[in-house]
Amino acid sequence: MSEISRLAIIIPCFNEELVVKSTVETLLGVLDNIISKGKITNNSYIYLVDDGSKDSTWSIIEDLRKTYGERVKGTKFIRNYGNQKALIAGLESVREIGCDCAISIDADLQQDENAIEIFVDEFHKGADIVSGIRNDRKTDSFFKKYTALCFYRLMNILGVKIPPNHSDFRLVSRHALDILEQYKEEGLFLRGFFHEIGLKTSYVHFNVKPRALGCSKFNFFSLTSLALNGITAFSIVPLRIIAACGVITMLGSFVLAFEVLCEKYILHTTPSGWATLVILLAFFGGLQIFCLGIIGEYLGQIFNEVKARPRYIKGIELK
Repeated sequence: MSEISRLAIIIPCFNEELVVKSTVETLLGVLDNIISKGKITNNSYIYLVDDGSKDSTWSIIEDLRKTYGERVKGTKFIRNYGNQKALIAGLESVREIGCDCAISIDADLQQDENAIEIFVDEFHKGADIVSGIRNDRKTDSFFKKYTALCFYRLMNILGVKIPPNHSDFRLVSRHALDILEQYKEEGLFLRGFFHEIGLKTSYVHFNVKPRALGCSKFNFFSLTSLALNGITAFSIVPLRIIAACGVITMLGSFVLAFEVLCEKYILHTTPSGWATLVILLAFFGGLQIFCLGIIGEYLGQIFNEVKARPRYIKGIELK
């Protein structure tokens, strides 16, 4: 592998007018530093994806393009499609434009931009994927910290071995981008995808800084949607749990039938069994609804896929 590569940095943006200019200028400084060390080419660039922002994010990106020329590229969605689709759009676009490797990073730069050089070093050592791992979650709220930890533990239990505190701060090689191009599913979960393809992976630990300006665009509902998408996209264990519940329910029905027969023909106290029946019927009714909810998540995935709608629609693009 060549010791000098063309690097693309992908930044998804949604209503980031307060930080996008300073973020781009900071990252251009990082690129210049790595270029001066002979690790990346001088035509390395930043690619911004405006995920349907309602503020002046795109006009700032256009101004940055005028100032820095082809070092700053980007695209604007006609509406908000979500962080994962913005990331996918960036990865597909830089593959089309041309690069040897691409790094995705959040627009707020809470992730340590100084780790980018370490990512590049790991890439030059032969890693096709370099994943960023947070050292801690001190900047998160109590609720977000523990729900995130529960999510990673649940994903591991369900068979998707994603490292705890893994983030979308990662480097991927051109080879990984070529493989991504073959995955056409609408609800692709990138953290699971890059783990699943099995390319050589390295891990880089980094610190998370407090957000300087603005606020996080992730909320409880968007994080829950991301978690459900990740679970249903990469694991069939919940379906097997439903099958196991069916077997247990069937066995339990035999026990219940035995009890009813004993009450009726031996103890002659049939009325006392009504309480048991009511409790069990209520329990199994709730269990059925729960199982239908899990099945519904998978049906939702199928529904989204069979429509075969595009992941995003570009309105304007700067190349």
